[in-house]
Amino acid sequence: MFILFVFSLNRAIAEYLSHDLPYKLSPDDAFVTSGCTQAIDVALSMLARPGVNILLPRPQGWEVDLDAVEALADHNTAAMVIINPGNPCGNVYTYPHLKKIAETAKRLKILVIADEVYGLLAFGANPFVPMGVFGSVVPVPTLGSLSKRWIVPGWRLGWFVINDPNDIFRNPKIVERLKKYFDILGGPSTFIQAAVPRILQQTEDVFFTKTINILKQTSDICCERIKKIPCISCPYKPVGSMAVMVRNL
Repeated sequence: MFILFVFSLNRAIAEYLSHDLPYKLSPDDAFVTSGCTQAIDVALSMLARPGVNILLPRPQGWEVDLDAVEALADHNTAAMVIINPGNPCGNVYTYPHLKKIAETAKRLKILVIADEVYGLLAFGANPFVPMGVFGSVVPVPTLGSLSKRWIVPGWRLGWFVINDPNDIFRNPKIVERLKKYFDILGGPSTFIQAAVPRILQQTEDVFFTKTINILKQTSDICCERIKKIPCISCPYKPVGSMAVMVRNL
């Protein structure tokens, strides 16, 4: 019964994330974690080896400086991390830019780790596009959780999902090793896991619409009030996530 329960949970996560992808994820592609923090730990543990490095690009013009990425990458580079929507920048990457990121990663022969814990929390001109859309270009481990979109930070339930329709990960048995690794990890509370399929499948759109409206309104209020404070400024009005960057004048 426990095995069936876990399979049902993984299947619900895979089906939920598949809605915005050009291919279907399987339950074997999804792993449940204790929040997105544990998903990050798994991603780092999966890639860890002596001398390895992972690139965390700084935004330039609120996009990834891909020239800098190519200049910094070397034979020990295993991956680069993309946080979208951005925190604390409040930016949302466009489809064309994400495509360039995927093509750059393919050229460098590295992974793209997509931290999408704020996924779909976009309220500007750019719609949220999951990095997994480009999983056929380069393998993409996607990290996410319930905490932000469903506003339940204390629940500590997240996921580590492999977007790899070309089965690049499966050839060297990476998925098999991941399963063994997850077998020794502690997971979220059982009652929370039991609630996830229903949460993912039955939350009404009005809840998400209300959340987006609140985020946009509070973003507008913050930026307007920051303008009235003489010693600080808001260099970029957020269009996603839940944070705003402030600069000292």
